[in-house]
This record gives sequence, structure tokens and C-alpha cells, in this order.
Amino acid sequence: LEEMNIDLNVIEDQEPDAALGNGGLGRLAACFLDSLATLNYPAYGCGIRYRYGMFKQKIKDGYQVEVPDNWLKEGNPFEIRREEYAKEVRFGGNIRFEKDPVTGKDKFIQENYESVMAVPYDMPIVGYGNHVVNTLRVWDAKPITDFKLDEFDRGNYHKAVEQENLAKLIVDVLYPNDNHYSGKELRLKQQYFFISASLQALIEKYKKKHGDIRKLHEKVVIQMNDTHPTVAVPELMRLLIDVEGLSWEDAWEVTSKTCAYTNHTIMAEALEKWPIDLFSKLLPRIYQIVQEIDRRFLIKVREMYPGNEEKVRKMAILMNGQVRMANMAIVAGFSVNGVAQLHTEILEKQELKDFYQMMPEKFNNKTNGITFRRWLMSCNPELSAMITDLIGDGWKKDANELEKLGNFVNDDAVLDRLLAVKAGKKADLKNYLKMKQGFDIDENSIYDIQVKRLHEYKRQQMNALYVIHKYFEIKEGKKPATPITVFFGAKAAPAYIIAKDIIHLILCLQQIINNDPEVSPYLKVFMVENYNVTMAEKMIPACDISEQISLASKEASGTGNMKFMLNGALTLGTMDGANVEIAELVGNENIFTFGEDSQTVIDRYARGDYNSRSYYEKDSELKRAVDFIVSDTVKSVGCSENLERLYNELLNKDWFMTFPDFEEYIATREKAYAAYTDRKAWAKKALINISKAGFFSSDRTIDQYNKEIWKLS
Repeated sequence: LEEMNIDLNVIEDQEPDAALGNGGLGRLAACFLDSLATLNYPAYGCGIRYRYGMFKQKIKDGYQVEVPDNWLKEGNPFEIRREEYAKEVRFGGNIRFEKDPVTGKDKFIQENYESVMAVPYDMPIVGYGNHVVNTLRVWDAKPITDFKLDEFDRGNYHKAVEQENLAKLIVDVLYPNDNHYSGKELRLKQQYFFISASLQALIEKYKKKHGDIRKLHEKVVIQMNDTHPTVAVPELMRLLIDVEGLSWEDAWEVTSKTCAYTNHTIMAEALEKWPIDLFSKLLPRIYQIVQEIDRRFLIKVREMYPGNEEKVRKMAILMNGQVRMANMAIVAGFSVNGVAQLHTEILEKQELKDFYQMMPEKFNNKTNGITFRRWLMSCNPELSAMITDLIGDGWKKDANELEKLGNFVNDDAVLDRLLAVKAGKKADLKNYLKMKQGFDIDENSIYDIQVKRLHEYKRQQMNALYVIHKYFEIKEGKKPATPITVFFGAKAAPAYIIAKDIIHLILCLQQIINNDPEVSPYLKVFMVENYNVTMAEKMIPACDISEQISLASKEASGTGNMKFMLNGALTLGTMDGANVEIAELVGNENIFTFGEDSQTVIDRYARGDYNSRSYYEKDSELKRAVDFIVSDTVKSVGCSENLERLYNELLNKDWFMTFPDFEEYIATREKAYAAYTDRKAWAKKALINISKAGFFSSDRTIDQYNKEIWKLS
């Protein structure tokens, strides 16, 4: 490339992010695969080879606009198509029951179904500093029968291509909009498609080396990553009973010793439920199996809690016309884990209390982690080099060695170097965003960053209200000691109207504040376009203050909080998710926490007595910030009609309780900004954060999964 006068970085920039996941859950899986390979454990990750990611976010006229994310347009050289492992997956039709004349066993035959071929593409997952290569297997769909020429010749054009269309649809888009029936159907198809194909391949691979399928659980664990893959339970039962010929009892014995479930969400609305009419029509045999799992489980519940129909109502898999996937995963799994100390506690005491009381031995915690290979060594080589100079390179394989950095917290030369590394990363981000989006950023300002999916519970709206509050202060002559640059990066799901309104508000603030000569020298706001992993790798090393301000009890863990901490940013956050463990590790003087605790929030939801308007009426700062959303200033820059909706939502509902935390949020943020002015003291806090980040290595997480759940050798 040098000979051709081409910069390697320019070439690298051409490679798109693989659009295989969306936000924290998929990113966590990627970290886990990296750690599994690095720690030398045999593992597969299974998913779908989506042709398009969720969407590419464009910012246009103050709004988010979704355009297709065609990440495979130029091909993907890091994958191998494995046609020889293709599997058929069937949908719909009806189930015919008959006795096998030879064995006398019941046989269930699916008829009049549609089917597709699942073709795997394998991506190598390479371990660090060893010779281990694991596999990420993503399934593509292709029609069973190719183009039907006879139908085409008869003029039945639709018939001619319907097989092809079915296959194409399944793998077209990550997270199809499911706010309508056909979207729900497609999403359930996607889930069953990759699960059925993966389990068929798993059993085939097992049988090549081992005889007795009843011992499957001695060699294999299936870790269900949230509720999306929990249809694995009835599908494994189907394969063991209908294909392998096991009795129900033997199949259940294998399934319940093979499947384990990770819960990644506290929010009841995110625990997947499928309408029975849709589920039974699309997956008729699977539905029969779910009915039988439910029937047998409820017998046990009634034996254990005689006469307690309330328990039955809460714990049933089939209830109120819905299939409750989390309930099925817990009933069938031998292990159920949350992903942060607080999260697991809330699951046991609140959300999944009935299950915990009945089978406490299943429940355990595995606090999430991140791979330091990507989130420090790869994205921040300058900081990595500094750490290696100070403590050697053992930390690259054993993150606990970062503790040794604690010996340098009073070493001025080290603190100066840390500040210089951070300044360099801030300059890099400034230049990158100037080139990408034309932003004019003051690299000597405080970089205050909130990047994550746009969701009301993550409370970007509270950050925006603070920005309005600060705007008014500066207008009144109260200027901050150090200029502040507030960065947002977030995508809102296409059908999530209020989330898109919050993005619109942020973009209006960007326009108003950055163009105000009175305010912009002291405060600027930037919304980065199409926030993704590539952008994160630039922003996280440059960050001074990491905003982790979800409503306590709502964020299961968060992993962005860990990445920022590792790169020497200080956390401004609520006591939610893994923030609780960060605070325990670094000590209260090295983190800025605020807000009501999770129990207070849970109790308030239980009482149902939250009234946002009462907070608005008695806090003049809050009232002024909220009113600004629909003010003439905002309307004058062409930001009007849709913000009425957000204004009313906050004033009359504020479901994620922005208002009760607002006053303390302002005070704590001001405290953080004041602390920033003492550069040495700040560098010391940053170094302590880095030194305590070892716990959040995904290597530690995976080791715990293995010791306590998987038992791999």
C-alpha cells in the first residue's frame, strides 16, 4: 500500500461494522466469544447472517432518518460458506398423528408446511496469544426449490418466487419492526430458523463422535442469551422425541440438563411473549410440546402450592392467550443468571420471585465484562503502551494485574503522562468528527459523553434537560470554569416515537446552542451520526465524564460504563446495573453518583402514585427547562410540532421518573465539573478507575460461567 501511496487507515475505514447485533446484547456476545477463544474453551456462537443491519442512521433536518445498512455490499472476506452443513427448517402446516406400526410409538408428522434451507457461514474467532480458533456460525436462508419456471410460464409470477421470497425475508433485516402482526410473525420465524438449524447441526456433530443421544448433556451446554433463543427448549424436545425417538421423560431429562438461561433485562415488557394464535399457527408441533411442558410444570406448582392459583397464574408458560418465553426458559433451564449483582437481586426478589422461591438452586449471578483486547489494546494503543511501560504486559492476559497501577497514583510524572494520553485522544476525536460531520469541537473542553441505544429508561431526556438548564445559566452570566462539550450518540428504534422525539430535541439544542455566540464558547452539544462500534472506539478513549444515568432498577448491567472506566473516564451515574459494582471497586470519591435507589423506584411503581406534574410545579429550574421544549426559541429554529408530544409525555407521565432525580443530577454534575479543574486530582481518580477495571474483563465473566455453569475443559 505504501508503494501505491495509499494509507492503510483509509483502507481500514472502508470496512463496515458487521451488522449482526444491536446495542449491548450483541456486543456482549462478541466480547464473550473473544474471551472463550482466548481462554481456550471450545465454543460456538450462533445467530443469523442478516443482509441488512437494523439501519444506518442519517441526521436530516433535525430528525433521525433510517436508511438500509447494506454491510455485505462489498462481500465479507472473513466468512466461509459451509453448504455441506445446510439444514431444512419448517414453518406452519398441520400435525398428523399416527402410531408407528413397527415400534408402536406415537409419530407426529408435519404436513403442508413451508420450508427453507439454512446455510451456515462460519467466521473464525481467534484467541489472543494462542492458537485457538472458535467459530461464530451465522445462518443464511435459501429456497428449498429454486425458481419455479412452470408457474412463471403459466403467469403465476407470485407463486414462482414465493419460496425465494420466504428465504430472503427471514435473513433480510435485523430486528424487523414488530409493532404489527406480520413483523411479529417474521421475528418469530427468524428465531426459530436459526435455533432449529443450530440444534440440528449440534445433534449431528454430537452423533459423529458419541453414540447415546441420552448423554448429550454430558458433552454440550446450550446457553440461551436472553429470551430470543428460548424456543431452543421445545425445539430440542422435538428433535429428541420426533427425530431421535426418545420418550418424553428421557428427552426432558436431556433438555433440562443441557439448556441454561441468561436474563438480560429487568423490564417486564422486554420479556418476550408471543400471541398463542400466531405461535401455534407458525410452529404447530413446537406449540404442542410447549403445552405439554406447561401442563406438567403446573402439576408441580399445584403440588407445591396447593390452592394457590395466583402462583399458577404468574408462573404458567401459557396464560392470557400468550406464550411466555422467559417462564419456559426458567422451567427448562438448569441455570438462570442475571448479569450484575443488583440485577440478579432484583430478579430474585421482584421480577422472578415466584420462580426463585420454588427453585432457588437454579439462580446465580454473572456480572458482565468486556474484552480488553478490543476496548483498550485495540482502540487505545497509547494508554496500553503506558500501562505496559509501568507494569509489564502480563495484564493483557490477566486483567487483575491492572491493580498494580495503584502504586502510581501519587506519581506526578505518571499522572502527567495519563493526562497527555487523554489529551491526544480528545484531539483525535475532534479531528475525526470534524472530518466526518464538520463539527467544531474545543479539545480543551470537558468531553461529557452519553452513548447508548436511545430509550426512555436510559434517560437521555434528563441529560437534555440539564443542557437546557446550563444554557439558561450561561445566558444569565454564570459561566463554567471549563468549557463543556456534551456528546450524544444513539439510535432510536424506527417505531419508538418518543425516542425519536428525544433525538429531535437534542438536535434542536445542538442548533440553538452551537449557534449562540453568547453560549457556544462555554457549552456545545453534538449528536454523532450512526453511533456504532467504530464510533465507540473513537469516543470512549476521549471521554472525561461517562453518563450512566438510567433509572435505578432498569439497566440490567450496562457495558459501556466498563469501557469508559477502563479508558480513564469518570462515571456520573445512578446506582443501577454494574454502576453499583464500579462504585464498590473505586470508592465513592472516584465516581459521581446520584438519584433514588432501586428499592425506592420499585416501591413507587408498586404504589402507582408517581405524579410528574407535582415535581414540575415545585421546582422552578425543572419547570423552566421543561417549558423550554415548547418555547418560542425552539420553535424559531423550526423545531416545533413533535416536541409538544415529548413535553406532554414528560409532564403527564414521565414513566422513567426523570423529574425526581433532576435536582440531585444537576448538583452532582456540577460537582464533577468542579473536580475536573484540579487536573492532578482528576488524573489520580482516572488512574484509580483504570486500576480497578480488571474485574470487568470478560475473561473473568467467562471463567465464572465456566466454573459454575458450563464445566468445559
